[in-house]
Amino acid sequence: MAERETTATEPPETALSRLEVMWGAEGLERIQRSTVMVLGVGGVGSNCIEALARGGVGTLIIVDGDAVAASNINRQAIAFTDTVGRRKVDVMREMIGRINPGTRVLARDAFVRAEDVEALIEGCRAEAGGRIDYLVDAIDTVSTKLAVADLAERTGIPLVSSMGGAMKLAPERLRITDIYETSGDALSRVMRKECRKRGIGRLDVLYSDEEPVARPDSPAPREGSRPPLGTASYFPPIMGQMLAGFVIRKLVRRGI
Repeated sequence: MAERETTATEPPETALSRLEVMWGAEGLERIQRSTVMVLGVGGVGSNCIEALARGGVGTLIIVDGDAVAASNINRQAIAFTDTVGRRKVDVMREMIGRINPGTRVLARDAFVRAEDVEALIEGCRAEAGGRIDYLVDAIDTVSTKLAVADLAERTGIPLVSSMGGAMKLAPERLRITDIYETSGDALSRVMRKECRKRGIGRLDVLYSDEEPVARPDSPAPREGSRPPLGTASYFPPIMGQMLAGFVIRKLVRRGI
């Protein structure tokens, strides 16, 4: 089917043309003025960042202290055979530049630890001009997730946090809700209990109530070790896209 020809009266399409049709000029401008910080550039985080960059977000703060591994190739937007061994934030920064050269990227090659959360986020906020419009938690460690949630509660930074996706198959079971409305998910259960103990009033989370599938027969792990959890190739990318969609709709104040 032949593509429709552009007439002389129609302006040429740009990378932002379809976004402006979707959000309007004012909505797109709001996205372009926004600063979004994503903690974790793994399966969920890297795909979230890619969607935010394609969505026109003006400033992206990305934080991860790891390098790309061969085992990441099944699910991470930055993982290719020729990026294995490279720092994740470096590969992610390059990808953002290839998608949207106008995006400002502040990268931190650092693991996010509970004791460092406040200094890290406040330092990045100062460098970004004093504001973070949205914070995305795509990390795995419970103590750090709680530290991030506590800081967001105290400072008023809008936050959405990703729960686990390992050993799950059905993306249609994913949804975003308050942590106190979750059920049937082990990580959410721990977070719910700990948030209540800390007096955290609300935390938006992406979670699945699907029961993790049983591990197929595999060799017994070595003593003192735990076998890695499996991850479907499509599951973390869908989670990342859902988080990006949630954030963009919040920034534009539409459809949510």
